[in-house]
Amino acid sequence: MKFKPLLYLFLIFMAIIYIMPVYVLLSTGLKDFSEVSLKNMWNLPGRINIDSFRLAWSGNKEEGYRGLKNNFLNSLYLVVPATILSSFLGSMNGYVFSKWKFKGANVIFPLILFGMFIPYQSVLIPLVLVLRRIGLYGSLPGLIFTHVIYGIPITSLIFLNYYQGIPKELVEAGKIDGANFLGIYRRILFPLSMPGFAVVVIWQFTSIWNDFLFGLIITPNPAVQPVTVALNNLAGSYIVQWNIQMA
Repeated sequence: MKFKPLLYLFLIFMAIIYIMPVYVLLSTGLKDFSEVSLKNMWNLPGRINIDSFRLAWSGNKEEGYRGLKNNFLNSLYLVVPATILSSFLGSMNGYVFSKWKFKGANVIFPLILFGMFIPYQSVLIPLVLVLRRIGLYGSLPGLIFTHVIYGIPITSLIFLNYYQGIPKELVEAGKIDGANFLGIYRRILFPLSMPGFAVVVIWQFTSIWNDFLFGLIITPNPAVQPVTVALNNLAGSYIVQWNIQMA
């Protein structure tokens, strides 16, 4: 009990350390550009100014700022279908390789997993050439296609491990009742897969949302780039206005 005050002091100290960057970010974002300086970094805004948030979101053609609104929507249009498709395909792969044994399965699945260990940088040139050939380069569908392909190995592995924990007797019972391949998945495995889908969706959503490399290379047009690339462009394309950056 005598160590509790020290523990509380330590926790308060750590909380302050974590809160300080958030304070600087918010206070700078609410300042006018004339107030922003290293000297005044810790000062509260002289007056609340939300123009920085408006410029960061909507942009200003006269001042040459591209807002992040369209790029934010691009990220949503990218993340939602890519997450759904890669999760569903990974679920089907996990179902097949865990419950339906066939010749060559022990070779095919490691080949699928091998995609997890290929560095993105090593396949950029052939990836761009393939996307150009099929007419998807420079578009959101091309970016969705790329993330779906790269998401299949990890989603397949997660679902394989998850389905291996489901008793095979359930599948056998489905076969006895006359359910076919898809019927067993739809009526038995899929309803039991919600915890697995929760893990996979969170993993894929955050991974795709935070991606920078593919968005930069596959979508050179700023109008279709995801928000991660647009943020980088905002930071490096103009005189740095820190209030807009923080907003």
